[in-house]
Amino acid sequence: MKFTICLCITILMVFGGQLVSLAAVSDDGLILYLGFDRVENGKISDGTGGGNDGTLADGAEITTQENVYGAGSLEIVDQNASAQVASFPELAEYQDNSYVFWINFIQGSNGAWSQIIAKPAPGADRSPGIWIRPAELGIHYRFNPGNRGAGYVGPGGNNTQFETGKWYHIAGVREGTKLSFYVDGELKAEYNDIPANIDQGADSLYIGKSPRYRAATFYLDDLYIFNRAISVDEVVEIKDGQLLPVEPKDKLTTTWGNLKLK
Repeated sequence: MKFTICLCITILMVFGGQLVSLAAVSDDGLILYLGFDRVENGKISDGTGGGNDGTLADGAEITTQENVYGAGSLEIVDQNASAQVASFPELAEYQDNSYVFWINFIQGSNGAWSQIIAKPAPGADRSPGIWIRPAELGIHYRFNPGNRGAGYVGPGGNNTQFETGKWYHIAGVREGTKLSFYVDGELKAEYNDIPANIDQGADSLYIGKSPRYRAATFYLDDLYIFNRAISVDEVVEIKDGQLLPVEPKDKLTTTWGNLKLK
């Protein structure tokens, strides 16, 4: 009898621990999710169910040849190519924010500032702005006013470069005046000079070419945008696939889980 009770308690502790682990990552504050698995009626589905779907422009494509989770990824090859999401209130109003995505650089630096992601605001173009530099394949991650943030950062921290042809998991987390930059779930750099109030407003989101800069050349998969600062544990859990949609057309609270597998 005692053995049976002990066994039951052990099983509950093991499975209970797993449930706590799986439940740690939260969709609270997730305002946009683009999985880039398919295009329907010219739209890339917003997996949050919020209806803020993306559109492809000027040669941007969904490819099934390269991806991390799911069926496809966004392919940006032409320097004028982009995926765009029209502004909506949560995107235009946030201050603290987290941008989380997978990226695979097809080509390296090309002599020009080349956009990965841009969230402009009226009179500004970096809320945040995310580029590669003209001469280095490192990520330049900045906020206005003051153009503050990462000069260039890569898998080894500041002043290191990414390789081409390899998937990396990126998370930029802005909380107050601090930007934390993660690669593959590990904190690589922190910047404590972010403006206390970043420029914001009702401008569209651009992946690839933005109104001012050509596109970098890359695949991008599973873009999450939060209007809050996520924790390091959440960064790791998102990287590991613990916040992925089951039925993207429905609401997150009832349909998200670790089921969108390659």
